[in-house]
Amino acid sequence: MTTDTIEREISIQAPIERVWALVTQAEHLGTWFGDAGADIDLRPGGAIEVRWDGHGLDGVVHAVDPTNLFAFRWRQLEVPAGTELGDGNSTLVEFRLEEVGAATRVLLVESGFDALALPEDDRLAMHAAHTGGWEREIGELGTHADSVAA
Repeated sequence: MTTDTIEREISIQAPIERVWALVTQAEHLGTWFGDAGADIDLRPGGAIEVRWDGHGLDGVVHAVDPTNLFAFRWRQLEVPAGTELGDGNSTLVEFRLEEVGAATRVLLVESGFDALALPEDDRLAMHAAHTGGWEREIGELGTHADSVAA
């Protein structure tokens, strides 16, 4: 078992364009992923922030390939202002979408835990927490997709 990468997959009975919107638009991302809103500048290098009641995450958009790939780095460690996010202080989250008949397959991959500048026990604990978190979040994505299906 690797502790560097988390993979989760879900099949959503919705067109790929709708699922793309759910993954990349702040109004949706801040509902199923965060519960207190989100902001996103949907371009490589753009800022992303997702908020929960009491805390939030910030990062930078890494890649945007409409309806295929959305990736961002999110901060895992406190770093001085102006520090670029990369190996050692952030993990990379990728959403890969694929149309499969009338459904959309979403593959979520979060990687980079092994490179984090943390003691091993802390990295393992973070990986475990994110593993459980993504299990819940992917389920919420599926539920949210059902609730906004047109």
